[in-house]
Amino acid sequence: MNNLQENVDDYLRHCQIERGLSNNTCIAYRQDLTNFLIFLKKEKITSWPTKAIDIDAFLAELRDENKATSSISRMISSLRKFYQWLVRQHIQKLNPMQEIDSPKKQHLLPVALSVKEVTTLLEQPDINKKLGIRDRALLETLYATGIRVSELINLKFTDLHTDLGLLKVFGKGSKERLIPISEVAISWIEKYQKEVRDGLLLSVGKYNDYIFLNNRGGSLTRQAVWQIIKHYCQTAQIQKNVTPHTLRHTFATHLLENGADLRVVQEILGHTDISTTQIYTNLSQKHILEVYSKTHPRI
Repeated sequence: MNNLQENVDDYLRHCQIERGLSNNTCIAYRQDLTNFLIFLKKEKITSWPTKAIDIDAFLAELRDENKATSSISRMISSLRKFYQWLVRQHIQKLNPMQEIDSPKKQHLLPVALSVKEVTTLLEQPDINKKLGIRDRALLETLYATGIRVSELINLKFTDLHTDLGLLKVFGKGSKERLIPISEVAISWIEKYQKEVRDGLLLSVGKYNDYIFLNNRGGSLTRQAVWQIIKHYCQTAQIQKNVTPHTLRHTFATHLLENGADLRVVQEILGHTDISTTQIYTNLSQKHILEVYSKTHPRI
């Protein structure tokens, strides 16, 4: 077993010095290989396994411990690279990792808020305060359009066509698209502009064409918007794992639940591949089943 530990130490020195890998990567490799050594010691295996069945037994134990698929994938990757090094160093002749497949990635459904949760969230900002008006306008815009946070912070007033109820958005790869925006969201943007934004720019003596600004008249950052959303989710006592994309997911899910065409939702979201949009159909199908079970007289 001492020889095995020496091999691991030599490999990690090789990773750090010769390959120039980061400390974090080397720490991850050490952790994975140490766990593998613990397994070998427990199984009284004194040399590096040459049969895939032994590696599979180790991976099965990780699954029994309910390790995440991502953790098991990382372990397989670590062992694969390590065994390649063992073969190059002529420590091993056989590489059992060639017979080990990585687990399929888990496609987790995005979190979406219910209509009641969205309503509660939108009502959280204190509209008696200037920042509260801005935050209400910001949240209403995100939910009304499904745009990304990065798209929101780059919105300019020249992108807003109130007479047509349309918003011009520059998405990934600077691709431009025109999408609908609700009258409710427009009214809150206009209220924010008249009662807060214009006066703010006058007081700081700046000009800024971006719609949503911080309290110093500068542009908002993605991190700032994320903190705003996180704060109001906490005050609304929403228990779900909310991310900056949650309102985008919610927007798409609610459209599909109410009968929107998948291609239309794809166009609004700016997805180049419809398969990216199709993940939301799983959420809407769940809603359909719930409605069916509640409303069908023979259930």
